[in-house]
Amino acid sequence: MSAREEVQIPRLAALARDDSRATALARDDSRVAALARDGERVSPYADPYLAGVALGLVLLASFVIAGRGLGASGAFATAAATTVQRVAPDVASRNEFLATHLDAGGLLRDWLVVEILGVVIGGWCSAALAGRLAVRVERGARTTVTPRLWAAGAGGAIMGAGAVLARGCTSGQALTGGALLSVGAWLFIAAAFGAAYVVAFVTRGSWT
Repeated sequence: MSAREEVQIPRLAALARDDSRATALARDDSRVAALARDGERVSPYADPYLAGVALGLVLLASFVIAGRGLGASGAFATAAATTVQRVAPDVASRNEFLATHLDAGGLLRDWLVVEILGVVIGGWCSAALAGRLAVRVERGARTTVTPRLWAAGAGGAIMGAGAVLARGCTSGQALTGGALLSVGAWLFIAAAFGAAYVVAFVTRGSWT
């Protein structure tokens, strides 16, 4: 092999990597473009500042109408406790954690469960109105579907465990607790944002 060929091989390999990345980006762009098929216009995402104000008004309305703030992780705990009660009622009654999530008297009598159902319905309606309804996995150009799903599952499990340890998630602790000026809630917010920036920095390669 000549010296010229030895120099060209790394260049060709670099070009191949760039081509594969460009192909992945084009594939993702085509998926986004598919949302606007049939002549439908895809609406831009909502302004984050206006969305934040709207979320604050929803939290205020929750206090006024339901007498409780927003939450999320408690709904899944109630669903788990209700499932255990159906399968093994003795175990559910003896478990202190599960018993605290059975006070509502039924799955659809729990405020957080009804709220989460509203979030799902509202999210579907919002996506439909914006022309963004599609089945796809959001991922970076250099990440395949399977690792992305594993990462999402692991992140969700870690977040769920953290919500149990913190006695609340970003909805219950940050939104509701922060609105009530709870010291623990504001410490939770600082820790959550700090951890998010660190993890985003470490995993930035999977999104670029």
